[in-house]
Amino acid sequence: MARKECSLEQAKRPTILAVDDTPEHLELLARILEGDGYEPVLAASGLEALARIAQEKPDLILLDVLMPGVGGMEVCRRLKADPATREVPVIFLTCKSAAHDILAGFAAGAVDYVAKPFRFPELLARVRVHVDLRRAKQEIRTLRGILPTCAHCKRIRDEQGAWHTLESFVTEHTEARFSHGICPDCIPVYFPDFGEGAIAP
Repeated sequence: MARKECSLEQAKRPTILAVDDTPEHLELLARILEGDGYEPVLAASGLEALARIAQEKPDLILLDVLMPGVGGMEVCRRLKADPATREVPVIFLTCKSAAHDILAGFAAGAVDYVAKPFRFPELLARVRVHVDLRRAKQEIRTLRGILPTCAHCKRIRDEQGAWHTLESFVTEHTEARFSHGICPDCIPVYFPDFGEGAIAP
């Protein structure tokens, strides 16, 4: 289940996926998140959460640890193993506050945790911090390392061995967008009729 509105204003709001097997908790989280300017997407199980993540690409995930079937720890481990989702921050929702439980959550890939029963000012404060951090990281996203590039066509090979055009690779891996034109050196080579002196006096 999901709460989605169609207005342009809401489409711009950060999307938060809330995952909990207790319907009352989900409804409460949805109201609190909406009231603070977020767009909540709801999932009642680990498997539903994984499907929602692929569809919605949330800015942050609030993930219940103890759920039947695929629990929160396993969901988090799967997300962190997938390059498409490993950067999405996960905050665990848990009634287990012992040090070893908290450390296990961080080891699985969570960035934070909120103890149950929720203290909503604390939960919202943690959500704000990690949504802001994610957006800041996206704004300064850069390419690093060696890029295998074809010497002939200039396509770039990704980590999975697939080849991409320069434009598609840079667009996918950075916040840059392309605007095309013709440089002065290429005009006489590819468009000689438009070169200097091409039009007779």
